[in-house]
Amino acid sequence: MHLHDRSTEVLTDAILRYAVERMRLDPPPLDHPVPPQELRAAAGATITPGGIGGIEALRVFGEVLAPACISVDHPRFLSFVPAAPTEASILFDLVVGASNVYGGSWLEGAGAIFAENEALRWIADLAGLPAEAGGVFVSGGTAGNLSALVAARWRWRHRAGTSRDGDRGLVVTSSGAHSSVSQAARVMDADVVLVPAGARGEMTGEALARTLQHLDPVDRGRLFAIVATAGTTNVGVIDDLVGAADAAGALGVWLHVDGAYGAAALVAPSVRDRFAGIERADSLIVDPHKWLFAPFDSCALVYRDPATARAAHTQHAEYLEVLHDPAHEPWNASDYAHHLSRRARGLPLWFSLATYGTDAYVVAMERTLEVARAAARLVEEHPDTELLMEPELSIVIFRRVGWTPERYQAWSDAELEAGRAFVVPTRWNGEVVLRICIVNPRTTVEDIADILASLADPVAA
Repeated sequence: MHLHDRSTEVLTDAILRYAVERMRLDPPPLDHPVPPQELRAAAGATITPGGIGGIEALRVFGEVLAPACISVDHPRFLSFVPAAPTEASILFDLVVGASNVYGGSWLEGAGAIFAENEALRWIADLAGLPAEAGGVFVSGGTAGNLSALVAARWRWRHRAGTSRDGDRGLVVTSSGAHSSVSQAARVMDADVVLVPAGARGEMTGEALARTLQHLDPVDRGRLFAIVATAGTTNVGVIDDLVGAADAAGALGVWLHVDGAYGAAALVAPSVRDRFAGIERADSLIVDPHKWLFAPFDSCALVYRDPATARAAHTQHAEYLEVLHDPAHEPWNASDYAHHLSRRARGLPLWFSLATYGTDAYVVAMERTLEVARAAARLVEEHPDTELLMEPELSIVIFRRVGWTPERYQAWSDAELEAGRAFVVPTRWNGEVVLRICIVNPRTTVEDIADILASLADPVAA
């Protein structure tokens, strides 16, 4: 299917103009979701036998569909884990799509994979992993955790010869770990033992050691991985990575570090020491679309020993034999995760790093951390709020004194509907509280002060 040349030019100009104008919005409108029946009425029929034309489709998107999507790059989008891609990464994402590069094999995408590997090397160096470390960009932390654990289980079974081939494996992680760890275990038909988290939600070395001691010999034999978290999603705390590494080393099992959100802060000198032990990981993940200023979707999965991951994941078929040249070891990106076809989703990060330099990333990262620390002070000073813990990274969790769960939700809904802020409640130790996550360098202390000021206003429960 091809458009007439003139139609192509007109549509190209319109799309580029839309993209540039969207990038120039500072800030963009926060927007909010819209019920499906309203979208149906406003959008009309978009998929038709004859098509509605690119210009009309772009109009429907820009006027109807886009405003029904919350802008995750808005400086007052502080829920979940926001995203704040750089202008360079956004622009290059257009190039990646236009280039239609297949990023699975070196044969087809050598240049793209080379560039992605440069970005992966930067991340590996931040973590202190050895020179031979490497990996691949996958779609997100869930895919990264799953692929890392598949490699871990492969090594466990490989070391046992054939004696473990029919055994159900076991993963030990914290009760504060991301839900994707347990989800990965379910997909793999493995079991999970949870280490009770400490008072701040972290997995301590002592608690991990106690949990491992209480495993019976059969379960200890089934253990193939310990998963530690470098920045929990709910409150942003870092597990005892040294304790986790000691335990994994003593048992000879794989250590995986889930740093999807928090490991990006390896960039910041002010908090680098809190990640001590990460250099001993067998694998780690960090999502550039979270706190490394890249667009969706991107997760960097890095292995200490990529050869193990390649053995675990490489797919073999007659038509794929040409990709595996025995004369040398090509870096086929698809050999390092559970996928085969893949977009070269690490290129926007690479381009952004190449454009601005890594020093700019240090400045941006430290800025977000400074705003988080200032936010904690503002919460402490506010007469109606209580800080629940000092932020370790960039998540601030606090209560609004005297509010019910319904009051929290009513306030959150009202702020979003008015386009002022997007802050949703969470739960901490069974209590409904508020949580703000700051990963956007454009978020200011004044933004936080305005949000806190709104907590004093009456809200209908």
